[in-house]
Amino acid sequence: MKITALLVLKCAPEASDPVILANASDVSHFGYFQRSSVKEFVVFVGRTVASRTPPSQRQSVQHEEYKVHAYNRNGLCAVGFMDDHYPVRSAFSLLNQVIDEYQKSFGEAWRSAKEDSSQPWPYLNEALNKFQDPAEADKLLKIQRELDETKIILHKTIDSVLARGEKLDSLVEKSSDLSMASQMFYKQAKKTNSCCTIL
Repeated sequence: MKITALLVLKCAPEASDPVILANASDVSHFGYFQRSSVKEFVVFVGRTVASRTPPSQRQSVQHEEYKVHAYNRNGLCAVGFMDDHYPVRSAFSLLNQVIDEYQKSFGEAWRSAKEDSSQPWPYLNEALNKFQDPAEADKLLKIQRELDETKIILHKTIDSVLARGEKLDSLVEKSSDLSMASQMFYKQAKKTNSCCTIL
């Protein structure tokens, strides 16, 4: 599961092309000479998908082993490039968080943007790194994963108790043998001591 890029765009119906407000990408898993082309492709596809996502709508576009997820919240659009294995619910949860953070940081200033911003937005780079794990973006997925881990630990605990139970049973058998042997020893010792007693 990998997030390749996150973009925030202004998608106004009157504008011909969406305006890129923030852009973060991790193309380190591509070859060195492919990286600039991949970044250009991300920008092109991001604009295209954002322009075709109606306001207050979400959509996912499949391209080979990648999915492009877009969420347009009244003209402010977040686009994410993820591999095919990244859960859709986590992807849209992440895009929703990105839009929330963008509005917290910049308010309504994005409405007046006329051209692409080259200003870096640190939160987007942090989000790109932090949300590589889908459970960070989707709290339900995180809770489910924790429950699964607890279930595994519980099964291990029950198995260890059963193993311990088997050992306890063998100890109980040994202790019952020991008590019989102790009884035999006691009787034997009593007999032996009785013949050595001086009156």
